Amino acid sequence: MQNLKCSDTLSISNHRVFSSDLNEHNTVFGGKTLMTIDDNSSISASRIARIETVTASIDQVNFILPFGLQDSMCTESYVSGVGSRSIEVFTKIIGEHLKTGKRFLGLTCFSTFVVTDKSIVLPSIVPDSDEAEYVCSGYQKRQSERLEKLLEQEKFNQNISLKFPWQ
Repeated sequence: MQNLKCSDTLSISNHRVFSSDLNEHNTVFGGKTLMTIDDNSSISASRIARIETVTASIDQVNFILPFGLQDSMCTESYVSGVGSRSIEVFTKIIGEHLKTGKRFLGLTCFSTFVVTDKSIVLPSIVPDSDEAEYVCSGYQKRQSERLEKLLEQEKFNQNISLKFPWQ
């Protein structure tokens, strides 16, 4: 089985912030940011799976600093862990104040994708930078926490009513 380096799955996109991206606080609307994460990270997942994947979750979204008008958003995603059918992708968004050139870390998160074909055997991922080494080193712990939360969520879902309040 072939191993892939994290950099083999790297997906980078850039976006200039425009007024149509802003919420009432004059910062980028969270939903727009989540869409950017899902778009970019899905490419990383596809680069390791090479078949159809679907988003299972977007976890640990950490909004660190806001993006505003005249900023750019550089979204970088790469695979940080691989299970039997699941793929964890780490995403960071680096902001840049375009008038000053000052860069800042605006967001980090992890997304989980699953392959739809159960017969697929996914390659392993190998960290190839100091950052990737650090990020990938926490994969097993995050995977265990996700499994625990999934079991809790299944129990939670069983107790949620599907009736409308007026019924």
